[in-house]
Amino acid sequence: MLILLPPSEGKTVATEGDPVDPGSLWLPALATPRKRVLTKLVAMSGRSSARSVADSLATLGLSAGQTDEIARNAALRSAPAAPAASIYSGVLYEALDAHSLSGEARAWVDSRAVVFSGLWGVVRLDDRIPAYRLSVGVTLPTVGGLTAYWKKVLPKALDPVASQGPVLDLRSGAYAAMWTPPAATSATVRVLHERVVGGVGKRSVVSHFNKATKGRIVRALAEAAVEPASVDEIVTALRDLKYTVEEQPTGAGRPRQLDVVVSEL
Repeated sequence: MLILLPPSEGKTVATEGDPVDPGSLWLPALATPRKRVLTKLVAMSGRSSARSVADSLATLGLSAGQTDEIARNAALRSAPAAPAASIYSGVLYEALDAHSLSGEARAWVDSRAVVFSGLWGVVRLDDRIPAYRLSVGVTLPTVGGLTAYWKKVLPKALDPVASQGPVLDLRSGAYAAMWTPPAATSATVRVLHERVVGGVGKRSVVSHFNKATKGRIVRALAEAAVEPASVDEIVTALRDLKYTVEEQPTGAGRPRQLDVVVSEL
């Protein structure tokens, strides 16, 4: 089973640890494309003239008050690295709270969760990386658009892994575009908030709490140490964990769509 996760924009800077080794990350066959993106990002961020800094901010979609992110990118080769679970600090990762899992549950999630990244392509939660700023929507000089870049690179490395079991896709749209898992054995998840308004039940798609619910789902699956062999078994496991799961119809050749309905956020 693979669980596909987005990264978080928020990151915690590691204060100690050896620098990242792109070749030591999960799927070492991706070392060369990772190094190419890293090299271009560091080179662009290392330019120090006012115009160059402004260009870098514009390229990365950052404001003038975020120049510290540029300086951090420039130092990525020598920056301390820590497990990705410690670096990513957004809502999903706060809800997952991987550090408080038991040893068995943490091993479960480390071997199944895959984080998609504009810089690294994909990493496991126990891969050691530094804090960085690079969304997949960025277009880097000479590399081009990162979505298209990784879309060409990732299938050769990920397709064989995905063929070994079902795929639960919890990514946001931008990161979902980096790689498409096999439709026949994968499912996407949408979180709906159900509430009663004037005596009538209403449902709405949530954004911020969508991430928190997805983090809690991953944690619950890890604590239960589920071993689903199919999407049907993923659905059964989620329902056993007291989640309300409803399946929506999808077109031929598309992954199954699961709605997780929550009444409390």
